[in-house]
Amino acid sequence: MNQHPASIEAGDDRIRVLIADDHPMLREGVIAVLETQSDMVVVGEAATGDEAIAGWERLRPDITLMDLQMPGNGVVAIETIRRAHPEARIIVLTTFTGDAQALHALRAGAAGYLLKSSLRRDLLDAIRGVHAGRRHLQAEVAERIAIHAIDEPLNAREITVLQLIANGNSNKHIARELNLSEDTIKSNIKSIFAKLYVNDRTHAVTVAAKRGIIDL
Repeated sequence: MNQHPASIEAGDDRIRVLIADDHPMLREGVIAVLETQSDMVVVGEAATGDEAIAGWERLRPDITLMDLQMPGNGVVAIETIRRAHPEARIIVLTTFTGDAQALHALRAGAAGYLLKSSLRRDLLDAIRGVHAGRRHLQAEVAERIAIHAIDEPLNAREITVLQLIANGNSNKHIARELNLSEDTIKSNIKSIFAKLYVNDRTHAVTVAAKRGIIDL
């Protein structure tokens, strides 16, 4: 955890920002952008989910920029902070456009979802909007959520089975791993195919990874 020695005096109404991302160059880039803004100040940096939680408790930032794919899990950090402090305003920074990933973060309590590819264009508006009490969801992500809004979601077992498939396991090995019959696993896979609108294991893994349902 890196706390910035910014002087915040009484009456200073700048937006206080905590940046949580495990890539130093990304943090440096965001800091460089925010330092040009008279109404924003970076108060700290974190490289893991645990550091983000501790940093929030110590610094009480107005806005937290939170990566999802970092040690300690960004979604868990969001859930932990928001459970203790419902007023916390968190914007996700991610490379993932998948609807499942976005919904997971938003349900955890994120107020914004921002793709890293659009930071230069949308970061400042997102920070100011969320600080003002609005939500920020990019059109590209919102469209993906809308496309799959009426789809039947995979249940917990189906996600586990699909993750094991993605890891290269056979039906027999998955059945043994989950202490289920091979026929049950085949039934789960049939259901997965139907819900994802695919016809084979490879396509199922590809679609699920793209949507953020499983990790590769």
